[in-house]
Amino acid sequence: MQTMRVAAVSMNGYLGEPERVLNGIAGWCERAAAEKADLVLFPELIVHGHCTPNTWELAEPVPDGPSVHKLQQLARRHRLFLAVGLSEKERDITFNTVVLVGPEGYLGKQRKLHMSRDETLYYKGGRDINVFDVGKCKVGVVICYDNQFPEIARVLALRGADVLLMPHAARFKVWQDTPESETAARRSSHAFFQKYALRARENACFAVLTDQVGRAGYVDIYPRDHENQPHHAGAALIWGPDGELLASTQQERIVEEMIVTELDAMLLARERSLANYMLRTRRPELFGELVRDQVSS
Repeated sequence: MQTMRVAAVSMNGYLGEPERVLNGIAGWCERAAAEKADLVLFPELIVHGHCTPNTWELAEPVPDGPSVHKLQQLARRHRLFLAVGLSEKERDITFNTVVLVGPEGYLGKQRKLHMSRDETLYYKGGRDINVFDVGKCKVGVVICYDNQFPEIARVLALRGADVLLMPHAARFKVWQDTPESETAARRSSHAFFQKYALRARENACFAVLTDQVGRAGYVDIYPRDHENQPHHAGAALIWGPDGELLASTQQERIVEEMIVTELDAMLLARERSLANYMLRTRRPELFGELVRDQVSS
């Protein structure tokens, strides 16, 4: 790995408004480039919205859909690597997907593996766990609920990932239009995400997390104050390979934000040279139970 600068953008993924969202992404790309970022992470399903009712109609092929083409143009113009969530359609099946593009074009995609809550109404889970070379480092993508399964980050680290990208469209706490309620929801979101520092530490990887933020719209099948409405208190956090927090959004207001920080290659080298570097000392021959089916249906 080489030292690099990464940005994490926490922004609103308005339901069924991909052009509006892509225009917003373009603005954030310009700001990230001005801050000399190499890579920018955007939230899960940001382009088409989280569990948008007409997801099947909106979903696009990857990499041949118009949204990926637009993202490629942005990456080329600003000399950035971008990781962006959208709804993918292949053979009439939809997937919750993050695409990676760079200055030279399309790099690949990661499909979410485990669907949470109402996502099962819209998406089928993927089957691959991929690592992507973005020049200065190798990255793996762990999408929202997939972060609850530590095996995914571990497999990515074993396959050579230096940086874990953690895009979310997570909903934790409904808030009212008062400063007190807004702050309570925002702090709740941050408190939950802080737990993922362990994924960085236990794999000696950098980790970059971002969540959608704001009210993306309303879904008619739920009451307007239901926890499944696509309303996200938001956050963005970046951890070092020792699990220490390197950068974070504020915890008072629910607003769109970007954080940018340097990932120092020496930090990674230091953690992976320790005598107790877990990927070196682990004993995989003892872990066969992990691949046995333990839940009967």
